[in-house]
Amino acid sequence: MAQTTETPVRTPDGRAPRTPRVHRAWFVAAVTFVTIIGAAAFASLPGLLIEPLHAEFDWSRGTIGFAVSVNLALYGLTAPFAAALMDRFGIRRVVAVALTVIAVGSLLTVWMTAAWQLVLFWGVLVGLGSGSMALAFAATVTNRWFTARRGLVTGILTAAGASGQLVFLPLLSWLVEHHGWRPAAVTVALAALAVVPFVWLLLRDHPADVGLAPYGGEYAEKPAPVPGAARRAVGVLLKAARTGPFWLLAGTFAICGASTNGLVKTHFVPAAHDHGMPVTAAAGLLAVIGVFDVAGTIASGWFTDRFEARRLLAVYYALRGISLLFLPMLLAPTVQPPMVFFIVFYGLDWVATVPPTIALCREHYGEDSAIVFGWVLASHQVGAAVVAFAGGLARDVFGSYDVVWYASGALCAAAALMALVIRRPRAQAPAIAGA
Repeated sequence: MAQTTETPVRTPDGRAPRTPRVHRAWFVAAVTFVTIIGAAAFASLPGLLIEPLHAEFDWSRGTIGFAVSVNLALYGLTAPFAAALMDRFGIRRVVAVALTVIAVGSLLTVWMTAAWQLVLFWGVLVGLGSGSMALAFAATVTNRWFTARRGLVTGILTAAGASGQLVFLPLLSWLVEHHGWRPAAVTVALAALAVVPFVWLLLRDHPADVGLAPYGGEYAEKPAPVPGAARRAVGVLLKAARTGPFWLLAGTFAICGASTNGLVKTHFVPAAHDHGMPVTAAAGLLAVIGVFDVAGTIASGWFTDRFEARRLLAVYYALRGISLLFLPMLLAPTVQPPMVFFIVFYGLDWVATVPPTIALCREHYGEDSAIVFGWVLASHQVGAAVVAFAGGLARDVFGSYDVVWYASGALCAAAALMALVIRRPRAQAPAIAGA
């Protein structure tokens, strides 16, 4: 339920401003949700491109997987710098530019003729743009606009990516199946551009811009722009790297990325197609994962407000690992009930790890938590990049994806143990000094 009161401030003439019935933070969260949905189109396409590009250009799956891995790696490595840039130039400017870069990179792939162009356009340009639209965006908005309900809002904004997958994946798979991959790439570009006006006109950088306190908190003046975004991002990394929780969070999140974006999102469709399942049916299953991902992530945000985050992470990773070990036995030409059960189960767990991970970053690293989470997210995408490439390479070498499914299941078990090792945060974590 939205909060119905706000902490008022005084106008220059000493009067209290009018208090609206619904806090402005919820409108900012809604715009952020729509923005992430619009940008999610790019994340729906890589798994659909592997077979068409292999058929048209005779590129190996390892080559195509390498382009996807560059995209995923840059997505993660850009995130901490994007969080610092948002502190320097504001959320609106950074996100609007990022969406434009995504659109340009996706559109240029329509005219590519060589594999290096796929790496440049889809890997580098879309990777850089999407990195600035990474989960650090959601973390920054949540940290600035919300004091109460942070776990719930984090879950909702994280679920936006899954909602975008739900919206775009069936459409993109239909376009690829009936009209080829180029119209799908154009659709991604148009979706990114369509969101830019919403960002520029409706999003605000800080509650103080409209004279409000954050939801559930007290009014504070907008901080001055922080110069030296790159220097600050690196400084925060160097300070965080001296602490044990950072490496445990980075390690668990690397495994999270390897088992989701790197493996299932990239290779599930071609793996199912290897077993005779039509591409549209396999893509439809991924979309269903998106349906339950929304519910699972929002529920995880609710749980994070009430239960210990590290124990939640351990449960999530353990359940994910078990499900991956069973997947090779479930792939078949048609969709059977056990596969439906896997899709529902995996969907509920897909990014349920994000709210407790952000919560642990916030508890350990204070006001620098968005940048720290950006670096943790970088590890997530590096893990995804490694498996996106290794999965395609394994398919070329072994003729199947089975070894990758089993290895990912074992890694998830390791992540569950790592989550339990994370020490309890201090009662009040200070910001990382000197960053």
